[in-house]
Order: sequence, then C-alpha cells, then structure tokens
Amino acid sequence: MTRANGDDADDVARAPWIPGPRRAADDHADLTADPGGAPQEEKPGVAPEADVPVLTHGVLKSLLGAWALSACSPGETQAVEDHLTACAPCADEALRLRDAVALLHEDRDLDLDPLLRSRVIENCLGRRPARIPVPGWVTPYDAETARLDALLRDIGESEWHAPVRLKWYEEGRIVRRKATVAAVMGHLLAVDGLVSAALGLEDPLGAGTPELSPSERTEAFWSGLDRPPNRSIRGPWRDQSHTLIRTVSFAGRGVADLTVTYKDFALPLKDSLLERAFECWVHADDIANAVAYPYAAPSGAHLHSMIDLAARLLPGALANRRRTGLASPARHLVEAGTPGRSLHLEVEGAGGGHWYIALDSPAALGSPERVVAMDGVEFCQLVAGHISPAEAAAGQDGDREAIGDVLSAVASLSRL
Repeated sequence: MTRANGDDADDVARAPWIPGPRRAADDHADLTADPGGAPQEEKPGVAPEADVPVLTHGVLKSLLGAWALSACSPGETQAVEDHLTACAPCADEALRLRDAVALLHEDRDLDLDPLLRSRVIENCLGRRPARIPVPGWVTPYDAETARLDALLRDIGESEWHAPVRLKWYEEGRIVRRKATVAAVMGHLLAVDGLVSAALGLEDPLGAGTPELSPSERTEAFWSGLDRPPNRSIRGPWRDQSHTLIRTVSFAGRGVADLTVTYKDFALPLKDSLLERAFECWVHADDIANAVAYPYAAPSGAHLHSMIDLAARLLPGALANRRRTGLASPARHLVEAGTPGRSLHLEVEGAGGGHWYIALDSPAALGSPERVVAMDGVEFCQLVAGHISPAEAAAGQDGDREAIGDVLSAVASLSRL
C-alpha cells in the first residue's frame, strides 16, 4: 500500500496509470471541420478535448482489446485510461494485451519463451473452448509443426539454400547426406504424405503413387522437381499439416486406430502423428543448426510421449535385428506376465521416466538387473541416429551385451 504525500492514512492504493498506445491513423484526421466549409477555430498547439462518455465497468473491460490495438475513439480511449488508474485487475489485463499486440509485428525476432504459445492457447481455450477441439494425441504434431513454421518464417531467402547435413544410423554406422533447408522441407512434405494418403487426402507425390518407404518417397519427390526447391515449399507443407490436423479433429475418436503403412512397417495413426512430430523436431533442429538459429527441445510432456513411442517400438526392433544376426539370440523365453530378462531404461531430465524393455519375451515382467541411464534429449538423438550407441549411454549397469543390443536397436529406429 502507498500513501499520497505520506500523511493521509485513509488514502487507498491505486493502480499505476498506463499510458495509451500510439494514436490510431484516424486520430490524425481533422475532424473539427464544419461539413459546409471552414474548420472550427482552435488554439494552436492545443488538442481539442475529447467528449468522454460515462461507461460501466463491463463496457470498459470489453474495450481493453480495442484500446490495446489503438482502435478506440478519443473519448473511449480517455475513458479507458481513466478507468485503468483506478481498477487494478483491468490495469493488469491492459498490460498483458499491450504486450501481446507488440508480438504481432512480423519484424520482431521469434526468440521467445517456448511456453508462450501454449500459455496463450490455454488462456484462449479457457475463456472460449474450441467447438471442435484438437485431440490430445495430435497436440505434439500441432506444436512441432507450428514451431518449425515460426523458424521458417524468420529466416531469409538465401538461408533456404543453406547446406544441411542429415544423419542417421544404418548398418552399424552413421550415414550422412547433404541437403538444403528447402530440400529438408520437401522430405517432410513427402513423408507426411503417407498420413495424408491414409486419411484419403491428396498425396503430394500425386495420385496413383505406388507403395514406397519414407526414404523412397523422399528420393521420388526430389527427383521429380524441375528445379532445386526454394522457400515456396513452405506453403504446401504448412497447408498439408493444417489439413491433417483439421481432418483428424473432425474425424472423431475412431480415427486414432487407423493404420498408416510405411511399406516395411505400419503404425496406428495415433503413433504415426507422434512419429511425425518427432521427425519434425529433429529436422527443425538440423535446420536451426544450419542457419545458426536458437531452437529448444519439445515440451516435457511431448518429449515424454516421443520417448515412450520409441520404447514401445524397441522389442520389435530388437527382434528384427536378432533375425538378421545383428543381435545376440534370445536366452530365456518365459510366459507372459512372468519375470524375464529385461533392460531398465532410465531417462533423466525433461520428458524422462522409467521403461522396462523386454529382451527375450515381449510380455515378460521387467526387472532392474540391467540398467542404462540417459538424458531425454540424448536418448532422442540416439533414436534419430545423430549419435552412435557407443556415444550414448551416460551410465550402464549389468549385462553389457544386452545393453549394447538395446542401444543398437534404438539407433536402428532412425532413417532418412
């Protein structure tokens, strides 16, 4: 509490006066002219006093958004600003709105708080819930495509041709491929087309495209271009991602189990969009490194979902490597629900948790006999094939051969 002049005990603290934003363009017009002829006489250097209306608290509160956008009349502006000196809740809201308006200018950089978007959306939906909400399992894809689009909007024309080094793990080693920022976006467009085709939407490779793997689709898309891709690829990619999110949102609950085929394997749509969110983040990070742009990891909840998907895919990946002689054979097959050989995967940091990966029998109960501890982002870098299994584990305890098999299986999930 504060007191005026420090000697009036009955004075009540008032909210600080908030200066108004710049005047709207209409405020500069000469509105004092008589319709029939000469303008009214006014004193030089003195603005005419606005006619301040008497408005209720509810009306004044509803005008805060227009005030922040400089869309109020002079009288309404004065009424709002007089009210802000006496109403602390409205003054706080006015400050938030004015800061939000400042973010609407496209000439500002996008190095903002990574949680800003989610807070704004949460606040908006809290006041007016969406009639057709985006399903929770779609939000990682929604968030990662939005973050990548913000990065793309912030880079210059020449940076679309900046070299990007793509990496993935294949046949026991890290494979590298040179591309450009625009080519990477073409890759994302082509592989997202698998989800589009599964939903009956337009395939970016065209109607009648045979079943191809993600890598084959990418090569087909690149080879089908008349000229090297440029920033014009952003529009089709963003339109496709918006269409996917909108279609899934209107389709209802049953669509989550729709099968998306990747030629060599298949995923339910729910997991497929999570996989696409993961790849969107990985390649956004590739692009950010190429153009020296700061880029953060996904939110903890989304990162946890991505790690969980990889953990669920590991038993199958391990079995595939075992069939081709790339992993040690199964040792102790047990009945479902009984203790069996497993690896305790302990992921630390944001998005972390504990997972038990079955080594022999997929439905066996886990045990802490073999432990590998890793940071969440480091684990995802291994899944993406950006680091080798030998570089990945921060801490290991137990059967080294089994741990090595699992880490190699994690890296085998990567691809172009």
